[in-house]
Amino acid sequence: MNKSAITSIFLFSFILNLSAQADKDISAEIKHVTVFPDRAQIDQESVVSLNTGKTILKLSGLSPYIDVQSIQVKGTGDFTILSVNHQNNYLQNLEDAPEIKSIRSQTEALQIKIEDEKASLSVLREKEAFLIANRAILVKETTFTMEQLKNVMELYTSNMEQVAMTTLKKTRIIKEYEKQIIALQQQISEKLGRQQLPSGEISVTVTSEKQVSGKFFFSYVVTNCGWYPSYDIRVDDIKNPVTIFYKANIYQNSGVSWKDVRLSFSNATPWVAGDIPVLYPWWIDFNYPVQLMMKGAASAINISEAQVMMQKETADIRRETRALEAVPAPVEKQTGETTITFDVSIPCSIASDGKIQTIEIQRLTAPAEYKYVTLPKLSSLAYLTANITDWAKLSLQNGEATLYFENSFVGKSNLSVNQLTDTLTLSLGTDNSILVKREKRKDYTSKKVIGSNKTETYSFLLTVRNNKATTVKITLNDQIPVSSNSGITVEPIELSGGRHNGETGEIKWDLEIKPQETRQIVLTYSVRYPKDKTVILE
Repeated sequence: MNKSAITSIFLFSFILNLSAQADKDISAEIKHVTVFPDRAQIDQESVVSLNTGKTILKLSGLSPYIDVQSIQVKGTGDFTILSVNHQNNYLQNLEDAPEIKSIRSQTEALQIKIEDEKASLSVLREKEAFLIANRAILVKETTFTMEQLKNVMELYTSNMEQVAMTTLKKTRIIKEYEKQIIALQQQISEKLGRQQLPSGEISVTVTSEKQVSGKFFFSYVVTNCGWYPSYDIRVDDIKNPVTIFYKANIYQNSGVSWKDVRLSFSNATPWVAGDIPVLYPWWIDFNYPVQLMMKGAASAINISEAQVMMQKETADIRRETRALEAVPAPVEKQTGETTITFDVSIPCSIASDGKIQTIEIQRLTAPAEYKYVTLPKLSSLAYLTANITDWAKLSLQNGEATLYFENSFVGKSNLSVNQLTDTLTLSLGTDNSILVKREKRKDYTSKKVIGSNKTETYSFLLTVRNNKATTVKITLNDQIPVSSNSGITVEPIELSGGRHNGETGEIKWDLEIKPQETRQIVLTYSVRYPKDKTVILE
């Protein structure tokens, strides 16, 4: 075999090898997004035609915030997936995304329209200059009769008016185009205001013994996105159940917009390790403080004290850091062993701009026992509460609640489900129809010295009036002091049937007050202590 034949065979084999391992750029449509509290799982699908041999499929234009450990690639068809790799391509950034290109195409089209309008304006100005120049020549060098002069002036006026009006219209059109260009440029700057992001890229190496068509499923988790719950809590009147509007507030800044995708909201935390913690031996010994000299200080403190100070400072820093109705989209709730997922049936679009979008995911009605609570020592207001039993079945989470009572906004509250009781108490704001007053009964308030002791007696009149048209239940709260010294004695004298907690000093009265009824409660107590001592009671 001669040298040229060998060379030809080598080149032919090399070309075949190249074709057998050809790279192929593919696109995959985002079909489904499952949003977790601080990240999201993206599911994409793609149909690809494969040639014989090895092929490297490249899916680009993805978010640069992909969790590599979460990438899964599956396929259906007569082929084999050999490997899956991921990288961020810094030579291709998300500025080249179709959305950005579309905005720039719109901007270029508007700029062309502006050029056309400016060209027309230039012709109009030439026509205007021509009319003005000829008017001067005609008036100066030609002798007209009055009738001829009148016709010439009418002709000149009509032409000038047409030129002026057309010029004005085109000037306004140009200004409108320029406003649209500014708005489009602002959209681009919002999307690319931060440092330009690289393009995430997943490469899949496959092999096939023949030409086939395969379907690929890509799944991965991205960060810089998530959701949190909030609620609208509505009570029409205290005879009807509570209506809870459960809303998901979603945000995403992953670098890639989600267009017309199926959304699911999950309360799962898949990033938290599922391994059971291990208790290791807890060794203890005597503490031998080591003297630690603090720089610039005249005295020494031991190491344990320094640690306490550091822990306190860290805790302080952490505290400062934390410091008309429409029908909703149909949502299906999936309850698993440990998680709850809400599947929204209507496709949604979520832009990658970090802005909050709110989607109602559930509307609940729950029977509730309504009761008013008041603390006249601290506030003259009565607070309406709704007590819901079996609240765990509602699948609620901690979140901010906006309160509406009798079709009026009454304020905001926090719904906390971190309770170990069967009853969930919701605060529904204040009700001005319940009047509460606390007055000192001066005739029954006194200070006396008997022997070596001083006795101070305090008496209060608590008044509650119901101006509503229905009977209400109300819990009245007050307190008497609690002694922390054996030399001080606190004695309740008149509690009007209230329940007294000796450990906390709290007193409760559960009242049922009829419409337009006024109820009065007397609270009297005394405090005895040595006369040479001082106790602050007011």
